[in-house]
Amino acid sequence: MDYEALMEVIRGTRSIRRFKPDPVPDELIDKITEAARWAPSGFNMQPWELVVVRDPELRAQIAGWYGEYMAQTREMETTREEWMKSWDPEPAGSAADYATAPVYIVVLHDTRADVGLPMSMRFNPARREYVVAASITSAFLYMHMAAGTLGLASQWISGIAAPHVHCLTKGLLGIPAELEIVEMMALGYPAVRARPKLLRERAELVHYDHCGPEAFRSDDEVRDWVRKARAWTMASHARQADR
Repeated sequence: MDYEALMEVIRGTRSIRRFKPDPVPDELIDKITEAARWAPSGFNMQPWELVVVRDPELRAQIAGWYGEYMAQTREMETTREEWMKSWDPEPAGSAADYATAPVYIVVLHDTRADVGLPMSMRFNPARREYVVAASITSAFLYMHMAAGTLGLASQWISGIAAPHVHCLTKGLLGIPAELEIVEMMALGYPAVRARPKLLRERAELVHYDHCGPEAFRSDDEVRDWVRKARAWTMASHARQADR
């Protein structure tokens, strides 16, 4: 693969939040999970486990708990600084959102594998947490990119790790205590086309050698970007399925 072919995959890898209910063939799920196996990880510990959830009743239960978490999130957002505006996406579990995806892939961290990390990481909680998170995120990103190349849509469901959702989902799926839920992927065929992505300019964010405060954005410039990025994201969350 040359650089342009790689960039085509990267540019085409997007979170899609609306899914068709059409089933996803097992062979495509196998290809996506195979991609995760090749992801880099701290000290090659490969601390991830994947649970593919296809049963409609299990998915509905998880979506229901996630909906409760989202209700709390929307309430919390009402306290946000006014210059950013509040966030009010569609409630999770509605017919138009990820709950219609026919497959969930729950990504777990096997905490027992942490013993293999270098001692400087094992006994530095912040460093250990960072390395584990980076490792599992890499596996998730590989799956995310693989899904896009197969014509599938995928969405990161990070709220699955919220304490209430995490605890109940572990009990529902019978996940042992030593394994933690880190992320969940909703997977299916897209019901919407990806919007043009809002991106910062490369010249604005790449710096070389010594660079002082003048090389970076001012407080006002950061605030302006935050407003734009939040508006773009909220519009993406609120999109209805294509007709």
